[in-house]
Amino acid sequence: MRCPFCASTATSVLESRTVDEGEVIRRRRKCDKCGKRFTTFEKVRGTALWVVKKDGRREPFDKEKVKRGILRAVEKRPISMDLIDDIVESVEREMLRMEKEEISSKAIGRAVLKRLKRVDKVAWLRFASVYLEFEDLEDFAKAIKT
Repeated sequence: MRCPFCASTATSVLESRTVDEGEVIRRRRKCDKCGKRFTTFEKVRGTALWVVKKDGRREPFDKEKVKRGILRAVEKRPISMDLIDDIVESVEREMLRMEKEEISSKAIGRAVLKRLKRVDKVAWLRFASVYLEFEDLEDFAKAIKT
């Protein structure tokens, strides 16, 4: 690992531990040349997931797009960015566990809805109104009753 301070490749690992439910390895390192310490994170490079949209188009899975959708739903709600990031990571892991190269946008939407319902009912309803394409107040009423 190259030192970010002096660019030397001579570094030593002082400590290693897993984070993010074992998905990432955090390593504390020390440069053998300049003596400065720094932290690195190792994560398995994701496999290519393709999302099949309602109209049949395919596009690469983009967790930032999932995050933007959640951010719109949680706007002005007491939900931390850390929790939002956890939801996005959890959705991505669920999609990867399906072991398919293509997943439907509906599967992603259902996974987000499931998590938002546990976290914040208002955010869940906002997300559901877009994802489930509510057309009138009756659609909202039906969703609230479920």
